[in-house]
Amino acid sequence: MPGADTRAAVGLSRRAQIGDWALRLTQAASPNPPGDTRAAAEAAAAIVQTAVPDAEVDVLAASMEVRNVVARVRGNGTGRRIILNGHLDTYPIGDSSVWTTDPRGELRDGRLYGRGAADMKGGIAASIAAFANLAQNRQHWPGEAVLTLAGDEETMGPLGTKWLMDHVPHANGDWAIIGDAGSPRVLRFGEKGFLWIEIEATGKAAHGAHVHLGDNAIERLMTAVMRLQILRELPVLTPEVVRQAILESSSISEPLGGAGEAEVLRNVTVNIGRFAGGTSPNLVPAEAAAGVDIRLPVGVPASLAEQALAQALDLPGIRYRILRRFEPNYTAPDSALVKCCAAVAEAVLGERVAVNMRVGGSDARWFRMAGVPTIVYGPTPHGMGGPDEWVDLSDLDHVARVHALTAFDLLTRHGCHE
Repeated sequence: MPGADTRAAVGLSRRAQIGDWALRLTQAASPNPPGDTRAAAEAAAAIVQTAVPDAEVDVLAASMEVRNVVARVRGNGTGRRIILNGHLDTYPIGDSSVWTTDPRGELRDGRLYGRGAADMKGGIAASIAAFANLAQNRQHWPGEAVLTLAGDEETMGPLGTKWLMDHVPHANGDWAIIGDAGSPRVLRFGEKGFLWIEIEATGKAAHGAHVHLGDNAIERLMTAVMRLQILRELPVLTPEVVRQAILESSSISEPLGGAGEAEVLRNVTVNIGRFAGGTSPNLVPAEAAAGVDIRLPVGVPASLAEQALAQALDLPGIRYRILRRFEPNYTAPDSALVKCCAAVAEAVLGERVAVNMRVGGSDARWFRMAGVPTIVYGPTPHGMGGPDEWVDLSDLDHVARVHALTAFDLLTRHGCHE
């Protein structure tokens, strides 16, 4: 059984290094779209190679522009494998003129600013720190620790984590920990599924003064979109263990994730994210289109939502297609991974940690679909996707220590039993 000194070394703080690494990663721009992660992948690989000189590090091309990184270290004998995962791509900067900090990356007053600072260049730096601590103490644990950094996540695409799992045998493991945006106070064990759909309406063009001669495609689309609200009434058969976790965590989780989070986690949501049509006020439009994001809680299979969707959109001049489809997914909140990480997090933070579902999607779904127990545990995001995005360096330090100690305890079975 590893001693206290060994665990202390595994959980060693690397705050200064994490800040420097996160800044370097943020400065290697990787907005998606367009999805070019070549510079970010090379920066990440260089950091890992410096931090762990004898690690096996590979930069792998999934396409002309998408690059993924895989690094591996082996322990003191055969054993199980843990994956530390993150994504290299970010949202685009947007209008840089509304930023008051450098969107390309800036360290100031204990914070990292810049696009991707919170989502999730900071989380990647924390995972690299955890990976380095595990490597420096590898004589004390069996098995393997693998770091996978995906180049395709923000658009929920398959060229990142999914590509790695399909092409690199050691990108699959016995457990996975993802440092995506969240909060050190909340461990996320599952997430909602989703359907992304595009609806197209066709009508008949005419002059706006002669509406009796046309069929307005926008009006048809408006009717179709309003009928989608029926999905919000679908019955939700939430497993009791999930329902209880959502309710028990709400006192911690909602102040961080926003009032109403618990309600959103337990129900179907429908967001009309794009609506377009027409060319001029005095013309009856012949075409219109909308993009819709439908999120499904645990307890609503995608097939049920698709049946309701087909019924709702059975209208003249309306056709639709499903762009993305994923089932709700979760790792049992009483699993060894969840219980172990929660105990470690509470010890590191010195306060209670909530165990809850996650509202947004992440690459955790790829692991869970492959039967790999997976959690998301990352830093608190500020301004994510907007101007002046930032993350607190103390959050990154906490996340790194929790990742390292959770991995160590699982590999050595130190207080973690399945």
